[in-house]
Amino acid sequence: MTSSSLPSAAELNWRWCAFDELSVHELQNIYMARQQVFSLEQQCIYLDADGCDEVSFHLAAWAPGHRVPLAYSRLVAPGVKYAEPSIGRVITTSAARGTGLGRELVRRTIDHSTRVHPGLGLRISAQTRLEAFYAELGFAPTGEPYMEDGIPHTEMWRA
Repeated sequence: MTSSSLPSAAELNWRWCAFDELSVHELQNIYMARQQVFSLEQQCIYLDADGCDEVSFHLAAWAPGHRVPLAYSRLVAPGVKYAEPSIGRVITTSAARGTGLGRELVRRTIDHSTRVHPGLGLRISAQTRLEAFYAELGFAPTGEPYMEDGIPHTEMWRA
């Protein structure tokens, strides 16, 4: 499936669920997508299955005929990584890059956080190279860049 033949964001099957609501096949395919992006493409060595998945909501954009989700993020509960909820493990797979799906993914994650955690902002640890992307979505840097898993990151906040 090429990016020109991908369904639009509105035509994808967007699925929000808690960890216990993921099927074993969905979980395996999400982990496959995360490992493809973070471990293979970005060549980052870190513990992906970090224990936060179990206390997070998961959003995946599924397309017919595509085994792994085209886009994925998790919304970590307040008090786990930060006092506030946080977005993490944000990916678009190579088939979906450059289509705007990443922005739609983060917008949907922000909207979900607003619904399930009303009145709370969001904190993220963004790859520094994506600071402008997150700034377009209302996030602002809260400090200096730092190294996390061998990649420069910046903590960002959205009220």
